Amino acid sequence: MHRPTDGPAHPEPHRVDPRVLGALLDRHGWHRRGGAAGRYTRWTPPGPGTTPTSLLIPDGRAFPDCDDLLAEALAALARSTAPSARDVLTALAVPSDEVRWWCGTGQDTGPPAPLGAPAEAAPWTAQDRLRAAARQVLVAAALAVHGHARHHGARHRDRARALVDGVLVGTPPPAGCGLTAFVPVAPARPVTERLHHALHAAREAVDYQRATGRPDAFDTAVAAGVSRELTEALVALVHGTEGAAVTLAWAPAAGAPAGCATRPEPVEFTPGDLPALRQAGDRYLRDEPSVPARVTGAVVRLCRSGPRGAGTVRLRVLSGADVPRLRVTLDEDAYRTAVHAHLAGLPLRLSGDLDSRAGFRRLTGAHDVEPVPVDDAERDRLLKALDGES
Repeated sequence: MHRPTDGPAHPEPHRVDPRVLGALLDRHGWHRRGGAAGRYTRWTPPGPGTTPTSLLIPDGRAFPDCDDLLAEALAALARSTAPSARDVLTALAVPSDEVRWWCGTGQDTGPPAPLGAPAEAAPWTAQDRLRAAARQVLVAAALAVHGHARHHGARHRDRARALVDGVLVGTPPPAGCGLTAFVPVAPARPVTERLHHALHAAREAVDYQRATGRPDAFDTAVAAGVSRELTEALVALVHGTEGAAVTLAWAPAAGAPAGCATRPEPVEFTPGDLPALRQAGDRYLRDEPSVPARVTGAVVRLCRSGPRGAGTVRLRVLSGADVPRLRVTLDEDAYRTAVHAHLAGLPLRLSGDLDSRAGFRRLTGAHDVEPVPVDDAERDRLLKALDGES
């Protein structure tokens, strides 16, 4: 997740749908001030202290001066001092779903204010914590896109982070503990769709556990994308606050995904939910089974306490497991095989169980350990790659 420092690329007026621009202005709290009915609408920015700005937006593309009016509106947005103006331009330039996080700092009460509304002051550290927790929430949703699991560990994490790295962070409010992220519809719509279902499932599971004392609902919530990673992210979001909420708004040009509310309500969590979330995370870690795997990897580190006996090997995974590195404990014969493979510049192939408690970064019960023959060109390529890591 990053925030553009030079502002979003200016969308070309002929590529802007006036209805999408109007929907974005409305979402971000701009005020509609009338205009010629059926032809134009006039919009002014929210909040005090902004330079007076008036945007004249055509109702459709049927009017000959549509592009001229849109060009003037885009230029006025670029000059506007309203904090939401940059966010509107970002959403126009990159069609995105918007995810808004809000947390209470003890100075405010009630649900989050509408986008564009002024907020109470919040410490810098609170904003930093919010940004870190928001990223955790998005990574958890991206992990769930690749498959449902109680505990994902290191599986798919690189691909999940790659999706999240394409997210833009909106202009922070002048004050307040809030954050808006723009998640591009292409390719990240599955992330926001999964997040929608997972947040509501987590909220329902927490309510059920607090009402009955039973964690059963967290079992069924896994199918909606709830995992240890999501419960940890929600704990990080809520901890140290008076409460937190997450709100989704779909890209106007794409509309809502099938099975999702057109205007989702905020999903709120409070400090009273933390015990249930922590217990669910611990249970997810404890109950996620190990995964049998046949892994091929390059030996990058060898270690044992003496000249004989078992030793530990670290592998750079080439195939068989969706993690970048694995640690394996081998008996004396298998360790000797790993040493020979390392000296010869050959990959090692072995079977075992990926340990869920270690985040699927450790292979236990290793057996059928053998070097993998490769041609000279592949061997040279592998050796150069290993030299680059050392």
